[in-house]
Amino acid sequence: MTTMAVAGQPVLINRRRLFLLSCLSLIVTAMTFAIRAGILTQLSDQFALTDTQLGWVNGMAFLGFPLAMVVFGFLYNVLGPKLIMILAFLGHLLGLVLTIYAGGFLGLLISTFFIGFANGSVEAACNPMVADLYKDDKTKWLNRFHVWFPGGIVIGAVISYIMTNMGIGWQPQIAIMLVPTAIYGYMIFTTVFPDIDPDSKSMRLDAKSIGLISAVFALLVLIGTPNTLITSIPGGIMLPLIIVLALVYLLTFVLTGRHRDAVLLVALMAIMSMTSTSELGTQQWVERILGSTGAQPMLILAMVTGIMAVGRFFAGPLIHALNPLGVLLASAVVTTLGLFLMTVVSGGMIYVAAVVFAIGVCYFWPTMIGVTAQYVPRSGALGMSLVGAAGMFALTFWNPVIGGWIDAARMTAEETGLTGDAIEVAAGQGALSKLVLFPIVLIICFLVLYLLRSRLAASADPIAEEG
Repeated sequence: MTTMAVAGQPVLINRRRLFLLSCLSLIVTAMTFAIRAGILTQLSDQFALTDTQLGWVNGMAFLGFPLAMVVFGFLYNVLGPKLIMILAFLGHLLGLVLTIYAGGFLGLLISTFFIGFANGSVEAACNPMVADLYKDDKTKWLNRFHVWFPGGIVIGAVISYIMTNMGIGWQPQIAIMLVPTAIYGYMIFTTVFPDIDPDSKSMRLDAKSIGLISAVFALLVLIGTPNTLITSIPGGIMLPLIIVLALVYLLTFVLTGRHRDAVLLVALMAIMSMTSTSELGTQQWVERILGSTGAQPMLILAMVTGIMAVGRFFAGPLIHALNPLGVLLASAVVTTLGLFLMTVVSGGMIYVAAVVFAIGVCYFWPTMIGVTAQYVPRSGALGMSLVGAAGMFALTFWNPVIGGWIDAARMTAEETGLTGDAIEVAAGQGALSKLVLFPIVLIICFLVLYLLRSRLAASADPIAEEG
């Protein structure tokens, strides 16, 4: 228990209960990723969906997530963590129920969007709340909080594996997530939340910043939903993406007053889109990509995320020894090796490749957020939210692309005369051969940043640059 302000009055806040609530809501968030990955084939069979359509369904989760992070990261100091968590609970409840009763492609798109928006709301509420609850040891407790994303994926993957092997359909697998959702919903309404710390505000709600955020939101919706307007725009999806990055550049410059911060934040967002695709893009398609290789895809997912959870819990000494940018560079090299091995091995060796892959992607997400805080400190909580949102939003348009790669590789395999499981193995390896390009590009990006680390550190200090 600790004393904090609520409604302007000092009261006892149960930090342990609030932290437990945060972890439980993050477990639900992670379970939605794992179980959705485990039921893709069942959804495809029942609703006659192509892998490209499955990609759009997956993409809705990765659209709702960053939209919630952008909106509630911007409004956190106005709404407060309790209201955002209530919206997260309602989003999870509605999304899960709508998924169970979905009648086809459109229903799955809508329900998955609600789940994604709820997932992003959890991150937007809990990250700053945990930091405020443990002001003297923020890094330790934020790392412990984020352990439960891979930890929750392990739980979801094991549940999906067991239920699928028992012949239980996809609807009960979705329904089982209503149990932890109901528990954390009950905890929200029976727990005292702290007031917003006025010193933590990092965003001005003026007309200029509201206009920029609104424009970013609108463009993300346009890019992330299936529509004909994007295809009619010169340059397709690239032009709106460039405009989004330009708007973020302007927003960051408005907040920090420094072009250096704006350029670096935009660069980190672009890099984050590749780290998240390397990690989550592979994990979301593990069942479709590896389902016919002789290995158990959901066990691979559980093993990968279990290694990630342990690695993140003990990340501190490694980061202190190598520098965060050095850790990211090493991670990109190991991830490249892991994905390459997945394209050339089969059977039991798939598990070895998965271990290498897990070690590689383990530190991508939290270290990228940490690099943002360390090297662009003036961007505050919103800067970290924007980088996190970029990572999730990247999957909105890359998921359909990955699905398209699988479809194209399958057609090529059929044309070459392959039959049965050999077609699916070739399709999966064809997609992985494309995915391996992401960490290869990341090696170059992180090598450049690592070589510039001293200059970046010096210029991150406003006093050193302006004094």
